[in-house]
Amino acid sequence: MIRNIKVEHLHETPIEKQETELVERKGIGHPDSISDGLAEAVSRALCKEYIDKCGAILHHNTDETQIVAGRSRPEFGGGEVLKPIYTLLVGRATMEFDGMEIPAEAVALQAAREYVRNTIPGMDLERDMIIDCKLGTGSSDLRDVFTRDHIPMANDTSFGVGHAPFSELEQVVYNTERQLLTDLKKKKIPGIGEDIKVMGLRDNNDISLTICCGMVGRHIDDMDHYINAKEEMTEYVLDLATKYTDRTVSARINAADKVDGGCDCVFLTVTGTSAEMGDDGSVGRGNRSNGLITPSRPMSMEATSGKNPINHIGKIYNLLSTQMARDVVSAVDEVSDVHIKLLSQIGMPIDQPLVASAQVIPEDGANFAAIRSEAEVVIDDWLENITKITDMVVKGELDTF
Repeated sequence: MIRNIKVEHLHETPIEKQETELVERKGIGHPDSISDGLAEAVSRALCKEYIDKCGAILHHNTDETQIVAGRSRPEFGGGEVLKPIYTLLVGRATMEFDGMEIPAEAVALQAAREYVRNTIPGMDLERDMIIDCKLGTGSSDLRDVFTRDHIPMANDTSFGVGHAPFSELEQVVYNTERQLLTDLKKKKIPGIGEDIKVMGLRDNNDISLTICCGMVGRHIDDMDHYINAKEEMTEYVLDLATKYTDRTVSARINAADKVDGGCDCVFLTVTGTSAEMGDDGSVGRGNRSNGLITPSRPMSMEATSGKNPINHIGKIYNLLSTQMARDVVSAVDEVSDVHIKLLSQIGMPIDQPLVASAQVIPEDGANFAAIRSEAEVVIDDWLENITKITDMVVKGELDTF
């Protein structure tokens, strides 16, 4: 099959050689990330329910999940939630198939509760969070799309964007949040909350990390304990950064803290997320599908989490472009940076994008003709096997935020 694949030589300074770079990651306990996580957990659960009962994934989209912040009184050694966080699962789902009713809302609620329980263990689902579900029924026209045996048709004229490889700053920012939770919290500082935001700035060869972390009050005895925990976290982050860069790195945690004059004000929480005390959340307002917010790179503003993995281009092409970019860098020599942009046309098969664009910044002296040829093969192979993305999503093998 002939596809419109364009591989061009991008005459641009590689990201590592640019003077300034910005990167952000909102951690899994940030209200926006909680919304993303809930939307994707519900979508994945519906996919499995549809496969089990109907033999195929049916139409659904759960990408409009909203979080309304609660109110809390955090304290050293404890604290309590005064007004629960309100979470609304909203979207569309197939409720009936061939005369059989499907308990879509029950499945959604169970998946959401399991996700919160596993992601934010400090959350008491009996009193700290209300989870409500209002799923509408998808139209019969859309439901028909999912029962066909051929390649699905694009649901929209939209695009997805991905890049590779991660820069040193991108690696530092991404892994700082991940390792603080999966390593330091588990082994040494249980008071680290899941709501961590990491903002990274690279100014030439100097990297500055500003980290916001909601500490969990019941694990922090007093102000001295809080300050010591921050110091240990800072040392950990600086040591971790050396695994990804030789540049000079500085880090500041909870920069808005005020500890003087009897007016102590620190980022202390009851549950580990700022959603308990004034921060709302929405799907698509946080990380892109590669786990980062990268204003120094091309990126799409489309939400990925919660969209169906069959024909929703906002999900498929963003995930696919990232996989393509990583495979181009892995398989093709002498590539400094690659940007992948996939554009669909509504009603056309998803394996036939209107254009599949790869903009490559080659290394100095590289043979671009060889790069073009090899990159085209990688891109075409992914398009030929595009339904693999759906399988990976259903199995939970791809993160969406």
